[in-house]
Amino acid sequence: MIYRIKLPWVLLTGLTLICGCSKPKDKISDTTAARPNIIFIMSDDHAYQAISCFGSKLIKTPNIDRIANEGIKFKNSFVTNSICAPSRAVLLTGKYSHKNGLRDNLDRFDNTQMTFPKLLQQAGYSTAIIGKWHLKSKPTGFDYWNVLIGQGNYYNPRMVATEDTVTHTGYTSDLITDFTIDYIEKRDTAKPFCVLYHHKAPHRNWMPKLEDLPEVLNKTYPLPQTFYDDYATRSAAREQDMHIEDMFLSQDMKLLPADYGQETGTGGKDGWQQRAESSWLAMLEQLTPEQRKIWDQYYDPIREDFRKQDLTGKALLEWMYQRYMQDYLGSVKAVDDNIGRLLDYLDDHNLSENTIVVYTSDQGFYLGEHGWYDKRFMYEESLRMPLVMRYPAAIKPGQVTDAMVLNLDFAPTLLDFVDVDIPSDMQGSSFRDIVLGKEPPGWRSSIYYHYYEYPHGWHNVKKHEGVRTDRYKLIRFYDDADEWELFDLSEDPNELNNLVGDPEYSQIKDELTTELMKLKGFYEVPHQEDKMESNL
Repeated sequence: MIYRIKLPWVLLTGLTLICGCSKPKDKISDTTAARPNIIFIMSDDHAYQAISCFGSKLIKTPNIDRIANEGIKFKNSFVTNSICAPSRAVLLTGKYSHKNGLRDNLDRFDNTQMTFPKLLQQAGYSTAIIGKWHLKSKPTGFDYWNVLIGQGNYYNPRMVATEDTVTHTGYTSDLITDFTIDYIEKRDTAKPFCVLYHHKAPHRNWMPKLEDLPEVLNKTYPLPQTFYDDYATRSAAREQDMHIEDMFLSQDMKLLPADYGQETGTGGKDGWQQRAESSWLAMLEQLTPEQRKIWDQYYDPIREDFRKQDLTGKALLEWMYQRYMQDYLGSVKAVDDNIGRLLDYLDDHNLSENTIVVYTSDQGFYLGEHGWYDKRFMYEESLRMPLVMRYPAAIKPGQVTDAMVLNLDFAPTLLDFVDVDIPSDMQGSSFRDIVLGKEPPGWRSSIYYHYYEYPHGWHNVKKHEGVRTDRYKLIRFYDDADEWELFDLSEDPNELNNLVGDPEYSQIKDELTTELMKLKGFYEVPHQEDKMESNL
């Protein structure tokens, strides 16, 4: 095939890259005469800090760890736009948001454009997506799809399969796994398969599985080092509204109106607070009587304790943090358990050896760092994506790589692994050689990031773009602001000290500004999207 790889970092060093050159494929294994199957597992808002193979002390995730141990772990995997729908569009297309047309969650995905599932389908693969879709348009490029409506619920979800809408009874993470296994079981065995197995969890509002409640509700967690960050050098960070204290006492904390009388977050009991309360009451009504009985058995004592304590100020904030962490990590546990079910199924049906399994999340997430939840910012907790991958026929176990990869690279990598030509307009690069143990010369040394959802979206995070290298990060907030932030990640991994005005870092700022402009040029970021282009 034609080996295509786009390396903007080569352009930045002044070297010449000969594109479209022929490169012979390395022989993978005699066991791969049949093309590999693909299972691409994506969860929603799963922080790398909540995965034990990435060093988490908060939770054990033995099944995600198993993928890493039996294959490769990426220490530097990043998202190009840290928000749900845009990240999924980048996965499918291998193109930045400004190229695939989906910049924020209000946009609708153009399902007529080329995606890697369409290319696999054309190459003879049976393709499916099961679970979260969240792109508003109808899934295309799939022989089978069974997807949640919008975000979906944690219990008894409505799902659309082809043209049928069905309300299922059960826990959503379990059901998505059931449907995935059923699809593999009933597949056309004459074809290799690619299934996008996409979990809703652990997206807000974090409802653990009933069977896990005795365990998850009895844990307490240490406050992150930056929990009481004062944002002294970062004005854009001060203006957001994604503090733990901004959470809803209803749907986030699982309380009822009688427990608090009035929401305590920003805005009192108006607007979003009222909508959250109504949504939470409706969600509880959707539980079956059996489910509701068990739910109340464990959450009623929490409600009673909250009423007795009459918490305010710092005590209330820290109580809310514990409640958030219990439910969030409980939701993560159910995802990991179900991944274990799927891995066991592959083993039991002799499918493991020739199946590529990837686990990632659509972006990172804040678990109290800087006092926050959610994502969006280019700071490390939301920029980093967990990424592990195994393929026993080709990938040696126990590998760890520092190579910088992007969600932009997923589509070309999977196409490369199955010998399907990578379209020339895909902006990502295949990291196939990296997982096979030989990093390509000149692999990227910087990444470009761009967030768009302001002012019409949630959480008041301003539009911004930036560049990250192995040590430094430069962020520029724009549109209704012109603010710069520079961090030395080696000296300040928590990104507390903005060095943009420090004379000792002026040369670094100039170099990163040049790098930012070159990356924007390489990725063809339109000038009209940047009202302050001249200020660079």
